[in-house]
Amino acid sequence: MIIHVDMDAFFASVEERERPELVAHPVIVGGQPGKRGVVCAANYRARKFGVHSAMPTAQALRLCPDAVLLAPRMALYSEVSHQIRSIFEHYTPVIEPLSLDEAFLDVSASQRLHGHVSEIAKKIKQDIKDELKLVASVGVAPNMFLAKIASDLEKPDGFVIVEDENKQAFLDPLPVSRLWGVGKVTLGLFNKMGVYKIRDVRELTTETLQQHFGKHGLRLAELSRGVDKRTVTPEHQAKSISNEITFAVDLEDKRILKMHLLQLTEQVAWRLRRKNLSGRTIRLKVRLSDFSTFSRSVTLVEPVQSTQIIWKAISGLFDIFLSEKNLPIRLLGVGVCGFDGLSQQQNLFSDETQARQEIDKVTDEINERFGPAVLRRGSTTIVP
Repeated sequence: MIIHVDMDAFFASVEERERPELVAHPVIVGGQPGKRGVVCAANYRARKFGVHSAMPTAQALRLCPDAVLLAPRMALYSEVSHQIRSIFEHYTPVIEPLSLDEAFLDVSASQRLHGHVSEIAKKIKQDIKDELKLVASVGVAPNMFLAKIASDLEKPDGFVIVEDENKQAFLDPLPVSRLWGVGKVTLGLFNKMGVYKIRDVRELTTETLQQHFGKHGLRLAELSRGVDKRTVTPEHQAKSISNEITFAVDLEDKRILKMHLLQLTEQVAWRLRRKNLSGRTIRLKVRLSDFSTFSRSVTLVEPVQSTQIIWKAISGLFDIFLSEKNLPIRLLGVGVCGFDGLSQQQNLFSDETQARQEIDKVTDEINERFGPAVLRRGSTTIVP
């Protein structure tokens, strides 16, 4: 059994914890509207007005003019994320983080010590509440796909268990949009076929699904039956370090898209340096509104962990992609693989390399202590 833990409105909830007077107000965490900022997070009061992440801040404030707008404090959120991770580690070392605010846990080997998986999940949820004064939604299921759906089903403050023998009864009545890989275009095709529920997908033949959706049709057939063969992979065993973001609505503004790419690049580079890893292959992942997914990569001569070098590669790959494909875009991802030891050992005494390393080191130290808005590279001025 797998546990998926997803913090509720994480950034906004942390801000409410720090400033209890905010609890009674709609809260938006994001960039300034005059600088083409975007929403990073919104509490549930703000979401009632239609505010969601990745929405331009100016639009969010038009929908919810009484909202309290707060600048992101990533250093604080990262610190709290580490505290949440420490709670997880009390119960299992098999943790696959997806972002600062969610992770998969495999507690199969921990049940003799800590009890049944459902009891462990309850303890984790309660520990987060007691120790950090935050609320998490938790899903428990036989695999990662089902666990993630379960954690989202009764947000906020959800707790849903899906047993293997009940997984089909759990899935069948859910809308087809709950299946991974069903975006706006795929949903429209399903609806034209008279398919609205996961049950409807399950009742289609695999041949029919492949005829309409190609290779993805086979995956949809498996998911509609609750089949997901992936395993929880701890970060230290991963063959790559990556971050991605799925937008609540498809985006066409190239400036905002590049802003998100830059933030993803900074997160990946920081994780590489934190784990003392370097990689030669830089990867860009793009998913369009029709859910077609593309990967572009470049392999460098030397392994790197420098934000500046990774960003130069990603920015170049994205520019080439934009010249080949049409917008809008649903998802962006940045990854580094082809790991080696310490970065750039061949140029250890290069003045340029040492300068980049010093910039990264100082930036990491200041951002981790005071937040990323305090110090940014000159090339990151597109970030609000």
